[in-house]
Amino acid sequence: MKLSVLDQAPITAGNTAADALKKAEELALLADELGYHRMWMAEHHGTGAFASSAPEVIAAHLAAKTQKLRIGTGGVMMMHYSALKLAEVFKTLSAFSPGRIDFGVGRAPGGDNYAMHALSEGRPPMVNNMYEKLGTALQLLNDEVPEDSVYNKTIATPSNIVLPEAWLLGSTGNSAIQAGKMGLGYSFAQFFQGGMTPAILNAYRTNFKPSALMEKPEINVTYLVTVAETKEEAEFEALPQDISRLSLMKGQIRQLMTPEEAQNYHLSEMDRMMIQENRKIHLVGSAKEVATTLQEEQAHYGFDEAMICSIPHSQQKRLDVYRLLAKELL
Repeated sequence: MKLSVLDQAPITAGNTAADALKKAEELALLADELGYHRMWMAEHHGTGAFASSAPEVIAAHLAAKTQKLRIGTGGVMMMHYSALKLAEVFKTLSAFSPGRIDFGVGRAPGGDNYAMHALSEGRPPMVNNMYEKLGTALQLLNDEVPEDSVYNKTIATPSNIVLPEAWLLGSTGNSAIQAGKMGLGYSFAQFFQGGMTPAILNAYRTNFKPSALMEKPEINVTYLVTVAETKEEAEFEALPQDISRLSLMKGQIRQLMTPEEAQNYHLSEMDRMMIQENRKIHLVGSAKEVATTLQEEQAHYGFDEAMICSIPHSQQKRLDVYRLLAKELL
């Protein structure tokens, strides 16, 4: 199984945004050393909990620091950018790091309504033309002349570079067929709300048409994971993330507390029930236990690659998650 990394540059309690970005670099260097396949940076706006507001900029830095690891975005939120800008950013990244760049895009806003409003400079955000915009960006990436009259009188530079891989993100299955028809890789965010089914992935494969940016269907699935040497230690490290998920379900995004703070946090019986329910999308246990679960999931769903998102409060514990999984699966 291919193993990869999804990072959000989390700003944990007691740390700064600059700390979070430096830790993303540390994680990339370790992933490169351990033999992980790729690392993507997410895009988040309007929050003090994540520092990954400009994933394409972080990707440029990480690509310059690593040797073998594929680097990209998971994803850049395309509603905020023109197709030309998307194409030129990723062509530039690929010119510097040919054969190692991933153009991963999503249709979500990556932030609340206030952030959306600011990113669109006060204009109503364009949310109904995502696939058309993506199709135009793909044409510009491939040095083609788009049909769209807004873009067909210009070019996306630099030209004649090694093309990045192109991926479409999804969390409900709605984009699976479109990803296949456009000849893109399909990335399912199982850690958002679960809901992955064989039918969703089969719909992608059935509709896949090879493209210049992806020759054959490729599926990766992102899981939220907390592992440690023992299940008990993993449970201790996982509780802050469980509490953050509860807050998110109530419409609040908060910085990750320490495990010690989490132990003293009041949880109602309903909260504890919700945490257990959320364990369907948060894999917690020893590395062997979680590795077995990932292998069983791959056998059932038939995906190609597992992307690991892990957010223990301690950077050392976070790096240990990736070390332990590498021992079991790489």
